[in-house]
Amino acid sequence: MSPQPDSASPTPLFDRIQYPQDLKQLGVDQLPQLAQELRHVILDTVQVTGGHLGSSMGVVELTIALHYVFDFANDRLIFDVGHQSYPHKLLTGRKDRFHTLRQKHGLCGFTNRFESDFDVYTFGHAGTATSTALGLTVGDRLLGRQRHVVAVVGDAAMGCGVAFEALNHGGSLEKDRLLVILNDNRWSIAKTVGALARYLNRVRTGSLYNQAKKTVHQLIQSIPLIGKDLDERLEDIADTMRNIVHPGHVFEALGFTYFGPIDGHDLKDSVETLQRLKDRGGVALLHVRTEKGRGVPGSEDAYDRAHAAKPRPKAEPVPMEPCVVLPAKAPAKGKSWTQWFAEGVEELAEQDARVVAITAAMPDGTGLMKFRERFPERFVDAGIAEQHAVAFASGLATAGMRPVAAIYSTFLQRGYDQVFQEVALQKVPVVFALDRAGLVGEDGPTHNGAFDIAYLRTLPGMVLMAPKDGPELKQMLRFGLGLGAPSAVRYPRGDAPGAAELPGCEGESLPLELGRMEVLRRGKDGAILAYGHMVQVALEAAALLDKRGVHVEVVNARFAKPLDAEGILGLADRHDRVLTLEDHAVMGGFGSAVLECIAQHGPVRAQFQVAGIPDLFPEHASRKQLLEELGLDARGVAARFLSGTLSGRPL
Repeated sequence: MSPQPDSASPTPLFDRIQYPQDLKQLGVDQLPQLAQELRHVILDTVQVTGGHLGSSMGVVELTIALHYVFDFANDRLIFDVGHQSYPHKLLTGRKDRFHTLRQKHGLCGFTNRFESDFDVYTFGHAGTATSTALGLTVGDRLLGRQRHVVAVVGDAAMGCGVAFEALNHGGSLEKDRLLVILNDNRWSIAKTVGALARYLNRVRTGSLYNQAKKTVHQLIQSIPLIGKDLDERLEDIADTMRNIVHPGHVFEALGFTYFGPIDGHDLKDSVETLQRLKDRGGVALLHVRTEKGRGVPGSEDAYDRAHAAKPRPKAEPVPMEPCVVLPAKAPAKGKSWTQWFAEGVEELAEQDARVVAITAAMPDGTGLMKFRERFPERFVDAGIAEQHAVAFASGLATAGMRPVAAIYSTFLQRGYDQVFQEVALQKVPVVFALDRAGLVGEDGPTHNGAFDIAYLRTLPGMVLMAPKDGPELKQMLRFGLGLGAPSAVRYPRGDAPGAAELPGCEGESLPLELGRMEVLRRGKDGAILAYGHMVQVALEAAALLDKRGVHVEVVNARFAKPLDAEGILGLADRHDRVLTLEDHAVMGGFGSAVLECIAQHGPVRAQFQVAGIPDLFPEHASRKQLLEELGLDARGVAARFLSGTLSGRPL
């Protein structure tokens, strides 16, 4: 008997559910109310914590139906990307901790295998769910294990090359059972682009076959004794009908049996369809239509605005003792690094008709929305296909254009082979604008851009730069476009200081010169050699050290490749102690490059220390919390310098 709702609670059905077995006690007719209650909880929570709201709100019914039909305590469910997993978390024993979403020591904003046995992978990048699900399926067969494997893949992620590689492989297997669900909401972060999107739109509108098939199935199955058997025998005829209505079906051509499209918000139909697919074998693809941002106020006409919600502003507590007491030069809320980049690339496009801006499904996140409006012929959204975006940029550069590829640091990893072969090996002038470099905060380990220096500086001819402030970011973009060689500019998430907003700088900033650093302030007791936005932290740490009577030189490295060997050796001769500072993994990063330089030219007077992200994947927390925890804030850097150790201590 189904549990009776408690009218005193706004979520009476959800209150009774901790795990999927509780969900199965409900009647199918109660599931729409449960969906409404889940949306209420998600919306209320994400408005406080921030998070990927639109994607999760769009799959509420689909998630309920999946857990209602399958047993994912034994079966396996893989979400592509994983940012749409909030309903899944609520139904799998994590409701009492849901208010900690994306907070330090709280729930991850993506699926996380270290958080729950119901999460198969810790995922945050798109396109790989089908490959991993296929591997699980084949592994189960080889081990003699019987269970269902389901992969939920968005229509934008289905456009990834690796997704088609997996479909190509899976369609050739006859002994295995795999269900791929194509979650078709017409959006990734921005509107889905490309020929696949147009194809799916034709499939969506071609509902004649699906309506007819559903009606025929119901009629045949109602025939006493022979209905079910006859229905199965007529499946071949149904396939012929489908090919007449939709000739050349791409998924059928790849070897998957195609079903749909169905309305992903119709719980009764979704449950019935999933139950039928569960009972059949082979590899199948179910096409489900959903609405991204369903139930989010104001998202009806622009689902992209519901993709990610920022937390409500919180009143900042007044510190008992400020970390640094300096004249306030900057406003409380400045211009972001992304905005400085956007202005810079637009200015360059105005002056040079060869400038083309490229993004991989992130026109808003990379700041290129206005560029798209102003220069539509010179804007390219490659979709979630970083490999293609990089190779495409190479072709543009070879043709004589000047491409700027704006790709998050963590996502450029996906196109590394193309950076090597199509760009670096060819020595073509592509500028990579690496947004979100370093610690990103609440999105966690899948999104931290902690490895780009290491994976790019090994490539011959690659020039690596990082600005100390917004104006220098613009200068580096211009400098990169004029190099005639591949280059990358890394910059973090958050607000950037403007001109004359860095505390403690002495004199005017020097013009950019390839492989040359600049000294920002003098000091006799040691030096901090900082890369990129960590220059600001170095200056703040120097101000703290001044209070202790320790006066350090602060240097803006500007380049990680080529290094300023002459400048580094000069620091080593002037000081007993030099600390390198970066928002990047210590292994293989800027500090490692400096140590290699010293090893090549040494011995030197100074003792060198490297400060950066240690050999771990930092978990989700605010960026401020992560910097403090890793000793990369001003207090931690000053303490580290005083102690002469890598561990630092309170100052």
